[in-house]
Amino acid sequence: MSILVILIPPRTRLHARSANGTEAESRSQSREFQYVLSDDGFSLDSQGRCAAALLPRATMVVAALADPDVSWHRIVLPRAPAARMRSALQGVLEEAVLDDTADVHLAVAPQAVPGQPTWIAAVNRPWLTRELAALERATVFVDRVVPMSWPDDPPSGHFAEAQADSDAALSTLNLTWSHPDGVATMRLKGGLARALLPSPLPDGVRWSASPGAASSAEKWLGVPIPVMTPSMRGLQATRTTWNLRQFDLAARHRGTRALRDAVRHFMAPSWRPVRIGLAALAALHVAGLNLYAWQQRAELEDRRVAMVNLLRTTYPQVRAVLDAPVQMQRETDALRVAAGRAGDADLEPMLAATALAWPADRPAVESLRFEPGRLTLAAVGWGNQEIEQFRNRLRPAGWQLDNVEGRLIVSRLRPGVSQ
Repeated sequence: MSILVILIPPRTRLHARSANGTEAESRSQSREFQYVLSDDGFSLDSQGRCAAALLPRATMVVAALADPDVSWHRIVLPRAPAARMRSALQGVLEEAVLDDTADVHLAVAPQAVPGQPTWIAAVNRPWLTRELAALERATVFVDRVVPMSWPDDPPSGHFAEAQADSDAALSTLNLTWSHPDGVATMRLKGGLARALLPSPLPDGVRWSASPGAASSAEKWLGVPIPVMTPSMRGLQATRTTWNLRQFDLAARHRGTRALRDAVRHFMAPSWRPVRIGLAALAALHVAGLNLYAWQQRAELEDRRVAMVNLLRTTYPQVRAVLDAPVQMQRETDALRVAAGRAGDADLEPMLAATALAWPADRPAVESLRFEPGRLTLAAVGWGNQEIEQFRNRLRPAGWQLDNVEGRLIVSRLRPGVSQ
């Protein structure tokens, strides 16, 4: 599954703003985004910087936020329904956040349990909304929003330039210290950074530095530090379980977008064996259906030939065979009539069956009407129980009884019909 990581530039705190407040939005539309593309989420396949509309396509799109843009708060998760959780979090963090709670987007830690302590990530909501909207206008839909750093154990520290194009002096270096008690980003200038770092350092601390900050960071720390570019760090951030797209910023997949995303996932390289298997299964089914249809046609033809042979053997006088069952029934009826025997559709067997099933307490039938295969009797004064009893007596002999508008109709029971 290919992953596209978009490194969201740090939020500008102080900037000129037009009267209608659209300058920041227009600037976000015209600027370029740094990106990383990976086929497996571990190896860096390509990277670069381009406008949002020119970003490469991938199965999953992840936006990574810079360390200063995410603040962290440790609280006891309120016991509130999912629909009211955001309001409950705003009430708990009202005094802890610097901005108005309406302008703060909150995200709950993965697998958080109500009533238990958990971490809450806070991001400026208007800024994050603008960033996501700028990407969506370019048809780049972000599936996840992740932080570059989060409270973690064992701790980790990353050195980076505080400003673009800096000379990596101590006055312009930042240290992001991630530990079980939170995340702190501080300047190396002065003694605050050394005062906040525990002494001695915990075992298993993971250090990293951007290429421009590695040399100065090694002098400050006194140990070799692995170099990690922003692209590598952004790709590493995708392996976290955090996802800041929650509540009203949760990703919504509906309509054509859901269909497009499903097709995109299905066409990913990791699904290639599934696609091959489905194609082979479909081909096997088509071949099997064709073989089954051929067998059915052969069986039907054998039965048709057998019926024609039976007709010609039984009734040699029949020369042209057009419909073997109909012609055989016609010849059989002709022989029955010649022998003077009544058929199922004649009056005699129907009267005999009716007489045997006729209720003992009912008087003789007042009127009747006969049609080939149908005997209609008057049913004046018959109750439902009597009609049902009459029907039950006729059924074992192969006759059915229908009650239509006060008339009882006796006919031969059709195959497959139950009353």
